[in-house]
Amino acid sequence: MKKVALLLIFLSLCTISFANSADLISNEQTAKIQKHIDEVGFNLLNSNGIEKRTTFNFNIKRIKNAGSYYRNREIVIYRDLYNRLSSDDELAYILGHEISHSVDSYDGILRGYFSAFVQSFSPKKYEYKADKRAVDYMVQAGYNPVASIVVISKTSPQYRYDWYSTHPLATRRMMEIYEYIYKKYPEYLANNTYKNNPYYQNFLLTSKENRAKFQSKVKSNSKGNVKYL
Repeated sequence: MKKVALLLIFLSLCTISFANSADLISNEQTAKIQKHIDEVGFNLLNSNGIEKRTTFNFNIKRIKNAGSYYRNREIVIYRDLYNRLSSDDELAYILGHEISHSVDSYDGILRGYFSAFVQSFSPKKYEYKADKRAVDYMVQAGYNPVASIVVISKTSPQYRYDWYSTHPLATRRMMEIYEYIYKKYPEYLANNTYKNNPYYQNFLLTSKENRAKFQSKVKSNSKGNVKYL
């Protein structure tokens, strides 16, 4: 019995040791990733003449997320999300979206001290705003805005409803971005370098009904908003 118990303990220690070693990332790798994030982030800031200060930080935690922390005007991108990105265009969308939140954190009294509280009353409005601002930031800095659809397609889950979430449904976000690019930067769709990207192709496949609604709006010259699914 003692031998079995010792064997189980030994196997558990080996498993923990293997898991920890698999989770390691060297200082050199961290520095290289941080440099990449800084290059894209500051290109966005400088190319768009953004005068509100913010910083960018890479966090090695295994989280598939990024965030703008209003207290310090600091943008953090976590390892699992960074590892899902395939190009500077995709990274530019993530950072551009968070830069929008960072810029908004300066609005309001006491240098925007209560801006996070104010935005909590209509979070989806600010998410749509950040997506569209990110598109503008990307174009101005020389990145392809269609990458924003690709990133959401491959990283954002599709909830059944969005009434309990701070973010709109992924399908709605992608269609709002698509419509925005169609209207403001149509050349990126006419000469779409992402047309064969599997994540973009999946967006086309799953957005047929939404795109039909949008095309109907275009044909009728309607100025109203389309309620996407």
